[in-house]
Amino acid sequence: MLVFSAILPHSPLLIPSIGKENIKKLQKTIEAIKILRQDFESTRPDLVIVLTSHGDIYPEAFSINTLPEYKVNFGEFGDFQTNQVYKGDIGFINRFKEQVESSMSLSLKSLTDIDYATAVPLIYLAENYKNFKIVPINYSFLSYEQHLKFGEALKEAIYREDKRVAIIASAELSHKLTPKAPAGFSPNAKEFDKKIIQLLKQKKVESILNLDKAMVEDAAECGLRSILIMLGVIKNMNYDFQVLNYESPFGIGHLVAEFKLK
Repeated sequence: MLVFSAILPHSPLLIPSIGKENIKKLQKTIEAIKILRQDFESTRPDLVIVLTSHGDIYPEAFSINTLPEYKVNFGEFGDFQTNQVYKGDIGFINRFKEQVESSMSLSLKSLTDIDYATAVPLIYLAENYKNFKIVPINYSFLSYEQHLKFGEALKEAIYREDKRVAIIASAELSHKLTPKAPAGFSPNAKEFDKKIIQLLKQKKVESILNLDKAMVEDAAECGLRSILIMLGVIKNMNYDFQVLNYESPFGIGHLVAEFKLK
C-alpha cells in the first residue's frame, strides 16, 4: 500500500560538503524537509520509489535502474566522501516490467551510481530510518498523458505488493527565476511556478496536462514529468496537498510538498 508521497528538490547544494556557505540560503528548504522526514519515518516504508529527472533518460521509454545495490557518488561536485549505499528491489522491478511490457515502453538499465536527483532526497529523508529498498525510475519525453498512465500502472503494481511504499517526485521547478539563474532569466518563470503550485493545491490534473507547452519549455523546469507520474499514482485517492516551503535563492524553484494521504 502507498503510505507516503511527496515532492522534494534535489539541488546538490543541499549537501553540506557541496553547498558549504551557500547552504545557509537553503535553510527554509532544509527545515521543511526535516518536517517531511518525520512523516516519512512514521510511515516506516519497506520500499521507496524515486521518480528522478537526471541520470540517463530515454526519450521514447521510461526507464528503471535495476541492481541489487546502488551507491551515491558526488565526485562530479568534488565530494568524494559521501558514499551511502542503498539496496534495490529487483523483484518489484521485474514484476512491474512483466505487468506493463505489452502496454508501454519501459527499459531496464544497470548503473552502479544513482544520480544526484535520486540521492539528495534519500540522504535527507533516510537520515535515521534506513530499513527499506529503493527503485529509481526515470521519466521519458513521451506525452504528459503517458506519464499519467505510467503512474496509474505504477499504482496498480504498488497495491499488488504486500509492502509499505513511499514515492518521491524529485523535482525542481523553473530554472529561470532571476537574472543569475543557471538557465538565464525569463519574466514568465515565476508565473509558471505559481501556476503549478496552484493547480496542485486545487487538484486540477487536467489543467496540468494542458499547460501551455511554450510556457513549460521557457521555464526550463526539471520535474513536471516526475510530478505527473506521481499524480497518476495518487489518482482517485483522498489526499491534501500541503506546501511546506517554496523558495528560489539561486534562481531555481525549490518546492517541498506532501500529498498527505487520508
